[in-house]
Amino acid sequence: MVWIRKGSFNPLNPFITQHVHRTSNHIIAMRCRNRQSVLSFLIRYSLVYFGSLFLLSGCQTFLFQQTTPPPLAMQSLPIPLASHEFGIDSSRDDVVGNVQIITASKDDTLSDIARRFNLGYEEIVSANPDIDPWLPQAGAKIIIPTQFVLPNAPREGIVINLAAMRLFYYPKVKPGEQQRVITHPVGIGRVEWKTPEGTTRVASKKENPAWIPTPSIRKEHAENGNPLPAVVPPGPDNPMGTHVLKLAWPTYAIHGTDKPPSIGLRGSHGCLRMYPEDIIGLYNAVPVGTPVSIVNQPRLLGWRDHTLYVQTYSILEDDKRNHQGLLKKSLSIARTASKGKLDGRAQAHINSKALNEALRTPRAIAIPITQPNLTLQAYLDHALHVQNTLPFNSTWDGDMSRQLTAADVLELGDKKPAHVR
Repeated sequence: MVWIRKGSFNPLNPFITQHVHRTSNHIIAMRCRNRQSVLSFLIRYSLVYFGSLFLLSGCQTFLFQQTTPPPLAMQSLPIPLASHEFGIDSSRDDVVGNVQIITASKDDTLSDIARRFNLGYEEIVSANPDIDPWLPQAGAKIIIPTQFVLPNAPREGIVINLAAMRLFYYPKVKPGEQQRVITHPVGIGRVEWKTPEGTTRVASKKENPAWIPTPSIRKEHAENGNPLPAVVPPGPDNPMGTHVLKLAWPTYAIHGTDKPPSIGLRGSHGCLRMYPEDIIGLYNAVPVGTPVSIVNQPRLLGWRDHTLYVQTYSILEDDKRNHQGLLKKSLSIARTASKGKLDGRAQAHINSKALNEALRTPRAIAIPITQPNLTLQAYLDHALHVQNTLPFNSTWDGDMSRQLTAADVLELGDKKPAHVR
């Protein structure tokens, strides 16, 4: 008698396995009277050859043992979706996107993964504090913090949160249309060249700009043995990249870069840098005259459905405000404003443990704080696992030709800050 279990797998008999799966859910039993009938069954349904044949006498029994299923293949995971554009009902919600988890490959760095998922360096490093940024082990689980609490600012034009090192653009929509938000990471000014806060507007736009360093920048570079020309022409080594949105503030702009790994870092002379692929989309979408608001909000609170979220970033080293007092005020506003009274939100209780965990260790991850007994790890345990591949509809095409290596970035780090443009 030959027994074949449903769902069993034998690498030498794929056709038998397929045949069994196409039959009923019961075990298939086939009786054989002699050796020839067994061979006939095997040839008919497996269409494969054996290295050697078992010697059969009379009625023999073959049991195809159940094997351990192989580990989940990457291809069985969903393909990630681009996380730079979202629709939102601003009258109700303040949170967009979702946290994702990927598995690192042997050649990955966190800088590579950040660009792949449209994140900045500080965002991905903060989300993964136990991972070596330049040598993550193959198989390591990497948190992709692509869920964002929107800044507390008017949702029009461009809003930049310095603490998050992230830009949000709210295109104009027609009456009745859903509001959209487009978000990208940015690099901001160094401590000694800090990016100002306040409101301004896009004064002009230029493609393939030349860079005219200010006298103070040229002086700084000369003092550090790296003199600059009066004009840096357009080209691959131009620190402004290929497109620039000049602000009404003199000498400040939103532009591309010739150093993509600097996105998500304090490395500029005060301007706001974007990945080369992101500045192109923003340049094409944003008209001259668009309002620009620059805020500094390291602790963000916002509603989504019935839940209040908090998202915390490291406080910038030159930010000396009373953040405990600011948080207390923000919590009060979140609970008493009109959004806080919708759909029973007023009855939600703050999970102090989750809130204190987020404040104690800023991870750039938006976490619910009105779900009782929820911890950050428990929240991450339910995050969506996706393929470690370029997201569908991503702004980047995966071209690594201008991506600096780990050695390049470490070399920049060993130099004085003035050498970072």
